[in-house]
Amino acid sequence: MITAIVLISADVHQIPETAQSVADVPGVTEVFSCAGDVDIIAKVRVREHSDIAEVVTERINRLPGVRHTVTHIAFRSYSSADAEAGFSLGD
Repeated sequence: MITAIVLISADVHQIPETAQSVADVPGVTEVFSCAGDVDIIAKVRVREHSDIAEVVTERINRLPGVRHTVTHIAFRSYSSADAEAGFSLGD
């Protein structure tokens, strides 16, 4: 699976509705409404790199309320459980 993090600038008056619309897009696994430089962050998980273009440019970018997106492709995933398991080797 390929994971992409999509940073979304949205119309300030439509953030909740836009976030829900993003969450309804196939391939989007999580959506966060945020404070700071971006309004919404979406986690996208797809099988092929070409699927990212479909999800982001053909679906998310065309939703009402979406002004601009920036997409980052994840190379590796880390979690606290992974770190703890690494430290417990040989116990």
